[in-house]
Amino acid sequence: MLFARLRRWAALIKKDVLTLWFACRDPRTPWWFRLLAFGLVAYALSPIDLIPDFIPIIGLLDDAIIVPLGVLLLLRLLPRDVRISSAERAEVQRARGKKVVSGFGLVLVLAIWLAVLVYLIHRYAM
Repeated sequence: MLFARLRRWAALIKKDVLTLWFACRDPRTPWWFRLLAFGLVAYALSPIDLIPDFIPIIGLLDDAIIVPLGVLLLLRLLPRDVRISSAERAEVQRARGKKVVSGFGLVLVLAIWLAVLVYLIHRYAM
């Protein structure tokens, strides 16, 4: 019963992330919202995480807390007409069964990891 509720909740979050993805591409969306939503959606759809999931507890926090709270906050800030049309487009996308993967999110996370790695090598190897 608990797992069924978690699966349903995860499916709703995925749908909301797609709604934000389509809202970012809508010309009626304000620029500041696009910036915030694009960053969150790129991170949520990235094939890798900023904090890897294999790290106990902390690795799952971004998936379980940060992304859902960001999605909920951004959906509240989104203008109503844009939210409705974006939700409809997201539902059509899900009905087709196609996955959306963010290449920008992948590049962003890899760049952050590379910057951390360069910093650590520079700091401790010399």
